Amino acid sequence: MGHIDPSAWIAPSAVVTGDVTIGAESRVLHGAVLNGDLGPIRLGSHVLVMEQALLRGRASHPLTVGDAVLIGPHTHLNGTTVDDEVFIATGVSMFPGSRAGSGSELRINSVLHVNSVLPAKTVLPIGWIAAGDPAELFAPERHFDLWAVQEPLDFPGTVYGVPRGTSMREIMRGQCAAFGPDPDPGEERP
Repeated sequence: MGHIDPSAWIAPSAVVTGDVTIGAESRVLHGAVLNGDLGPIRLGSHVLVMEQALLRGRASHPLTVGDAVLIGPHTHLNGTTVDDEVFIATGVSMFPGSRAGSGSELRINSVLHVNSVLPAKTVLPIGWIAAGDPAELFAPERHFDLWAVQEPLDFPGTVYGVPRGTSMREIMRGQCAAFGPDPDPGEERP
C-alpha cells in the first residue's frame, strides 16, 4: 500500500483513500480527492494538488505524477502518467493510458485523451484536445478531424473494458458494481 512522506501536507477536507503514495514536500489542498481504491496513485516530491482536483488510479492504469508538478483546481486525472515539471491548469482532463511529457503545459480546460502521449515541452492550448501517440493537437471546432484519430484509441475498451457500441445500461451496471460497497477483493475492477 501507499506511503505519505512526513514532510507532505494534506488539508483536513481533502480525501485520500486506498493505495496512495505522496512524496516529500507535496501538498494536497482542500476538497481534493485522491482515490487509490481502484489502483495505485504515486505523487513525486514538490507536487501541488489544488482545490477540488480529482485523481484516480486504475488497476490497469496506475496514476503516476513526477516531481515539481502543479495540478490545478477542478482537474481530472484518471489512470495517467505525468512526467516531471508539468503544469496542469484549471479544469484539465487526462484519461487512462495517457502521458504528459516532461516540461509540458496543459492549459485551462484542455484534454489529453486515452492512450495519447503529449511530447515533452509541448503546450496544449486553452480548451484544445490532444489525441494520438505522439499526440496531435485539435482545436475544439475540429471535432471530425479529432474523431478520426480518437476513435481507434478505444475509449470504451480502455476505460470500461467493453467494445464500442456496448449499451450504457451494461456499462453502468459494471461501473456501479465496481464503485459499490465491499467489492470482491479478488475481482478486477475497471
